[in-house]
Amino acid sequence: MAAEQATKRAARPALVRVHALSKRYVQRRIFSRDKFVVDALKNVDVEIPPDCLTALVGESGSGKSTLASCLAMLETPDSGEIWFEGREISRAAACELESLRPKIQMVFQDSSGALNPRFSAAQIIAEPLEIQRRVSGRKLRQRTCELMEEVGLSADWADRSAHEFSGGQRQRLAIARALALRPTLLILDESLSGLDLVTQAQILNLLAEIRIAHSLTCLLISHDLSLVGQVADHIAVMHKGTIIERDTRQQVFESPRHAHTRELLAATRTIASAFRAERPGSE
Repeated sequence: MAAEQATKRAARPALVRVHALSKRYVQRRIFSRDKFVVDALKNVDVEIPPDCLTALVGESGSGKSTLASCLAMLETPDSGEIWFEGREISRAAACELESLRPKIQMVFQDSSGALNPRFSAAQIIAEPLEIQRRVSGRKLRQRTCELMEEVGLSADWADRSAHEFSGGQRQRLAIARALALRPTLLILDESLSGLDLVTQAQILNLLAEIRIAHSLTCLLISHDLSLVGQVADHIAVMHKGTIIERDTRQQVFESPRHAHTRELLAATRTIASAFRAERPGSE
């Protein structure tokens, strides 16, 4: 049954198609007027299939977050195309973006910086619903409490402010806020960084549950190949601003084609071996 479902998903057109996407920044050196160019994205080609979790993996500075910002329409690429649900959106007008933004939601790495510290948990989740005029009054409160329960937060905590939650709980809060508008694509940009291993596992399990419950397509961005390898259907490896490899999880782990992918896998296995050596009883 699982194999049949995977075959059906593979036959469907990609939810997102990126073609020849490029983005460069001009920056100034510290204590100098000299400027230099950073090519964050260089002719990136990648597809994100529907109803799957695709992991985008690469070291810091490889361009992962820039690509995520372009997909979420927070950055405008210099050239190339982004197709979403069959529409080219990289040069969409403001009126088009208004209808598109609810469909693409993003969860950032720094949950404390992304959540308004003056708002309660209920207000944080309710804000996008109020802006979009989806729900109001008593139904708004009911909807926010439902979303909190769905991500594993007690509705009794609805009136707590963001700083009263732990790091993992704040990420759950950010996910609840992102789910409020019932998006089609959920982008998580290094959302597991800085969390302990147990909390990371809990958030990954939560993602697996909500992805199925909401028929979500997820893009999970991480520098940790071993971590995303546990949940991803597809893996794309990014290096120096371009996608160097994209395939199924099994193919990437068992038969990586690019040398850099093999280096990432070797580093992952070295770290795992060192961890086991420190803790002989671990598996």
